Amino acid sequence: MNKNISALNEIAQKETRKIIGLMSGTSLDGLDIALCEISGAGENTAVKILEFETITYTEDIKTEIRKVFAKKTVDFQHFALLNEWIGLLHAGMVNDCLEKWNIPATEVDLIASHGQTVLHAPKFLHQQEKFPNATLQIGDGDHIAVKTGIITLSDFRQKHVAAGGEGAPLAVYGDYLLFSKKGENRIMLNMGGIANFTYLPASLDAEAVFVTDTGMANTLIDIYTKHYFPEKSYDKDAEIAQSGTVNPELLAELKSNAFFQKSFPKTIGQELFNFDFVQNALTKTSLAAISAPDLLATLTRLSAETISEAILFVVKNSPYALEDFKIYMSGGGIHNPLLVKWLAELLPCEFQKSDDLGILSDAKEAVLFAILANETVAGGDYNFGNNKGIPSVTMGKISFPD
Repeated sequence: MNKNISALNEIAQKETRKIIGLMSGTSLDGLDIALCEISGAGENTAVKILEFETITYTEDIKTEIRKVFAKKTVDFQHFALLNEWIGLLHAGMVNDCLEKWNIPATEVDLIASHGQTVLHAPKFLHQQEKFPNATLQIGDGDHIAVKTGIITLSDFRQKHVAAGGEGAPLAVYGDYLLFSKKGENRIMLNMGGIANFTYLPASLDAEAVFVTDTGMANTLIDIYTKHYFPEKSYDKDAEIAQSGTVNPELLAELKSNAFFQKSFPKTIGQELFNFDFVQNALTKTSLAAISAPDLLATLTRLSAETISEAILFVVKNSPYALEDFKIYMSGGGIHNPLLVKWLAELLPCEFQKSDDLGILSDAKEAVLFAILANETVAGGDYNFGNNKGIPSVTMGKISFPD
């Protein structure tokens, strides 16, 4: 037997596994690195976060990614070089963290690398009949495995697409295994660049689980904060938006986009919700001269309303009332007090953070990819039936270090 296959078999037989989850989202903030101790699999999965750190992307890294990010036309050589470069970059960040944490690579069983999303193109968006749903993440797993010396799983979203999904949201798998609780209806709301949520029924019925993107959370706010204030990458504590006033006409125009009328579940990215999306709305409403505070207030309200309306859709189609739900938040959006305030007003139910369930809200997505790797190697047992958008598959391509 090949020594790497033998090592993988030994890892699968362990009672607990140390898995590093890596996540870099569409906001391009940086790389989340979560060292997790995971025991069991399937519905018996238990996770403990041993270490967590976010390595901020430098402006140079962001600039290189933006040359290809969510673009239909790119420099193909640059794209190919970037795939290798991001893999080496992420591997170096992992090695630096392990050195800082005083943990040898030999003590880590697996790395689960989400990679850097550069394009998300569900069929409804690209509208080319002969082509399927598509999504693409770069940061080659072989480079990570070789440079760290650790078996690496990567490219998780491709199996989801191959099995009939749109490649997102993948949080549903970890949400279901970690956070389902009999007798409590939970909504796990993640607010990164894009917002998505998982509905976990009190019945624990996997076929009743629901997951969808809702649209933007932080992405438009971040884009326009940087546009007006180049020295800022985001509206810290919503300071700018809180000094502005929501423009109802612009808000209505933004919400008139066909995406918001599309049936659930659905996925999306910056391919639609980008700088031009807002510029087109400003042109149609003759509001090009709107102030920065008023625009950021309107974009924050847009996120709050589209998130809440999607959640209310699920509640309306469940046998429960809104007050029967608990919403657990994670992602960068939890640090936006205006967004959180408006969500609480629009959804009068109990709000908490995933921290209250034992998982740091900022680390949650990285942890969920560690769980996906654990499932692929250790083999969980769950079945989402014919639940639309949630194929019952294991995910991730395996790269060996030698």
